[in-house]
Amino acid sequence: MNRSNIAVVFDMDGTIFDSERLVLTCWERIGEKYGIPDIGEVFMSCIGTNKVRTQEIVFAHYGKDFPYEKFSGESSVLFHEITEKEGLPVKAGAREILDYLREEDIPLGLASSTRAAVVTQELEDAGLYDYFQTVVGGDLLKNSKPAPDIYLMTCERMGVLPENTYAIEDSYNGIRSAHAAGLHPIMVPDMMPATEEMQELSERVFEELFQVREYFSEILDLR
Repeated sequence: MNRSNIAVVFDMDGTIFDSERLVLTCWERIGEKYGIPDIGEVFMSCIGTNKVRTQEIVFAHYGKDFPYEKFSGESSVLFHEITEKEGLPVKAGAREILDYLREEDIPLGLASSTRAAVVTQELEDAGLYDYFQTVVGGDLLKNSKPAPDIYLMTCERMGVLPENTYAIEDSYNGIRSAHAAGLHPIMVPDMMPATEEMQELSERVFEELFQVREYFSEILDLR
């Protein structure tokens, strides 16, 4: 892979933003309010998927009568109440790696299972939107992660080949998606540790984004 061909695509929640823990907190609070059991366990299964797939997982666990829209709506309201007061926390090293890759003229894309409008707003609020050549949200395509569709769409929009592109992900579904699309997945675990499967599917696994920055520095210095 030539330096001039390299591109990088980032996931957002749990990778750039430390948002997954906050969403879990909201789910748990609303779950406690209505006496919903096992809400944390169900949430972990939904990480990295879009709204449609999340609803399917919730229905599979609680049944079709589960008031998903009410639960989801209240959780969303609580999430925005918290972020409006405190802001959406950016993961340690996120700005540094984005700055570095932009300085090196590496094309950057973002592939998130979250709705595109929300992705755009959150990136703009954090001052991060302009780093990305392409931003793709989960509502722009039918099949959610772990299907490869979102990474293939992002690469197509960027005009880059999947085999020349790295994907930075935190979730199991994200790594599966990037691997299935033919990218080079790099995992930075957030709420879930790297399993044996993740070790096999990932090109590398790092504890934090600062290490990923150093990894790219080594790669680019060799080219």
